[in-house]
Parts: sequence; structure tokens; C-alpha cells
Amino acid sequence: MSEPAAAVGRPLAGRVAIVTGAARGIGAVVTEHLARDGANVALVGRHPGALESHAALVDERHPDRRSLAVACDVTDETQVEAMVEAVVRAFGGIDILVNTAGGTGPIETPAQDYPAEEFMRILQLNVLGTFLPCKHAIPHLIARGGGRIVNVAGTSGLRGYRNRSGYSSSKWAVRGLTRTLALELGPHDITVNDVCPNVTHGERMNRIVAEKASKSGRTPEQVYADFTAQTALGRFVEEEDIAAAIDFLVSDGARNITGHDIPVDAGWDV
Repeated sequence: MSEPAAAVGRPLAGRVAIVTGAARGIGAVVTEHLARDGANVALVGRHPGALESHAALVDERHPDRRSLAVACDVTDETQVEAMVEAVVRAFGGIDILVNTAGGTGPIETPAQDYPAEEFMRILQLNVLGTFLPCKHAIPHLIARGGGRIVNVAGTSGLRGYRNRSGYSSSKWAVRGLTRTLALELGPHDITVNDVCPNVTHGERMNRIVAEKASKSGRTPEQVYADFTAQTALGRFVEEEDIAAAIDFLVSDGARNITGHDIPVDAGWDV
């Protein structure tokens, strides 16, 4: 990984990061953290207006570095290749890639009722949509002499997940991709890890809870209580918690951590 001089309190000053799924949710918070630490950040996603608004806000809060909004469908290789080229043109290279783009697919749906097209759709978004940014960023990370890749997997990729076969399969696949890339890229001083969030407060979780409550005949409050009861700490995870774990994984302090899953789950998988 290149070692630009970092200003005090800005350990990523001079470095260039790409964040997919950057307009909202975990991706938006990760973007804010990387910018706070001094990185120039490319915000990638499918909604140009939301990306540009968030990029402007990040630049206002964290001046003396730059943001770039790039509209891109991460399941489309042509668009991903063009996105990476645009980032390199704007910033001169890439040091960090964080893949947060993803989806949930159908919930409370047994395998025998799971539409095949929905199964393929969630695999494309979560797996292909993680692989393609890696594929096209890797040559530029190698050219920098090292770097960091962090993927977002999930605790549903640590165990089976009843009635979520597509989503669980996709997150297991992200873990396998992460470990394989760690082996391939280690000789280039590129670390590759994933974070595994458990149930995380936010818009997506609100939708899941509402749908789960509707299909199970329970109240949303009961569904939330059931989720929290399954954790050692008895609480949901916050998006800030995920971003804080990624802060560490892209730092120099994590230079000897690669090929690993970092659960951020309030003690669910114990």
C-alpha cells in the first residue's frame, strides 16, 4: 500500500477509496468515515442524484480532499470497468475498495417457493456485484504497490438462514471470494477481508421487520425483540459499528490481517 504523508488525525490522507452502494445505509456512513480520515472517495451506486447529494455533503464536512460521484450498476461489467477508469483518471490510482452494494432478496420464503429468477437476481447483485469491482480495481491496487479490499458479507453467511436461501447463499459466496482473493493478492501486499454485520438499524432492516411481521402474524415490536434476544449484548448493530470495523481493516494497523471474516454482530454468532 502506498504510504503518503498523513496529516495528524487523517491517517488516509492522500489515499484513494472506492465505496460501492455509497448513497445510503452502511455505504454512506463508510464514505463519511473514509473522508473524515482524509481519503479521496469515489461514491458509486445506481442513483446519481443521491450520490451527488451525499458527495457534496461529505466535501462540505471534510474539505481539503475530494469526492467523486460515479453512477454505476455493479452487476454490469462494462459500467464497472468505466467507473474504475473514471476514478483513476480523477485521482491517479486506487488504494482502497469497499464493497457495500447489495440486497436482501425475498424473505420468509422457503426454498420450494423461492422464485428461481429472484435467486439469480440476489446472487448477481451480492456476488457478481462484489466480484466485478474487485476484478477491475485489482490491477490498480497492484500498481500502487498494495492496498485494501473490504467486502460486506453477513452473519447469514456464517450459518444457515431459514427461509432466506438466496441471500444466505450469496453471503457464503462473498466469504469464499474474499478468502480466495486474499490468497491471490497477498504477494502484492493487498489485504482482502469481509465484515459480517448482524441485524443493523436502518431503512433496510425496517423493511425486513415489517415484512417478517406481516408474514408471521406478529407485531414489528415482537420481531425486533426476537432479533435482539438472539444476541449476547441484547441489541441491534448500528451502521457506525460497521464503518468503525472497516476503518480498522483499511488502516495500517490491520496490515497483517487478511482472508478473514470480522463479525460485527453484538454476539450473535457465539
